[in-house]
Amino acid sequence: MSSRGPLALLAACAGLAVLGLALFIQPEAGVAPQGAHRTGENARPAGSATADQLIAATGGALNQPSAEARNAFLASGLRFKLEDLVLEAGEASTPAILKQQLAALAPKYFSEAELSQAMELLDRYVDYRVAVGAIKPPSDPGDPAALRGVLDARRLVREKHFRADECAALFAQEEELDRFTVARLEIERNPDLSAEQKAAAVRDAERDLSESQRATRADAVAHLAVASQSAAFEATGASEQERYAQRRAQYGDTAAQQLAQLDREERDWQARLDEYSAGKARNEPPAQLNRMRQQLFSTEEQLRVEAALALRRQARATPTRP
Repeated sequence: MSSRGPLALLAACAGLAVLGLALFIQPEAGVAPQGAHRTGENARPAGSATADQLIAATGGALNQPSAEARNAFLASGLRFKLEDLVLEAGEASTPAILKQQLAALAPKYFSEAELSQAMELLDRYVDYRVAVGAIKPPSDPGDPAALRGVLDARRLVREKHFRADECAALFAQEEELDRFTVARLEIERNPDLSAEQKAAAVRDAERDLSESQRATRADAVAHLAVASQSAAFEATGASEQERYAQRRAQYGDTAAQQLAQLDREERDWQARLDEYSAGKARNEPPAQLNRMRQQLFSTEEQLRVEAALALRRQARATPTRP
């Protein structure tokens, strides 16, 4: 999992686990490809292929998978895999073009046995992201009533595009945590409750989460704090000694050592990305770039290289808020 970059992955996973609402408030990454618009069910760019055509090209008609195979396909982590794939595909002028790009990349992310299911799901996933992007965000992200309204709208979009078992695999944990977050906002905005009553009500609401969801929330909150601190260290150019001292005082010696190791892994990852990016900037021949990828990155990391470079481009293109 370190192939995204240890600290970047830490922050990303934590954000998805706790801040599912943020995926609506700041719509899901790449919800609608830049310039995307619906042009009619049958409107496709010249040379593009439908999902069914691409499935047929990879081995014949779409067969119904066994229950065991389907459960394995819908296993934990599917959402991250889809998002990584979309991120690597990059921008597209229309949803149809994005679908074509995803179909070309799908064999990198899914086994041959999963490929037909993946391509069919990706086709609907693009339509879902476009539909979610059309939902109007709340004017006040801190208004629990407004958030409930948009979450309900997003749920209806999900139910339209996915079967029940797919919704559960892709969104169930996030939706439960979203409901808790809205409940917490309602408690915090209740003027009739004292600080002690609000704290007690939040604890009661948290009891409605499953044990694994409470653990996920607690871990994610802690990870977000660590990731935020690490980002601050990077911004100020804090030395290894300064980082270690602060982390040891806050988290203890063992955690401080582990975080120092994450820092080293992150620097190594970024240095390898720099080297590969420089090769692409020099317009190295494809064969040479392929050799560089194999030399610089593990097999798993190679699946994340283009996504990591796309994240870099997005970060550089995003204006810095004053």
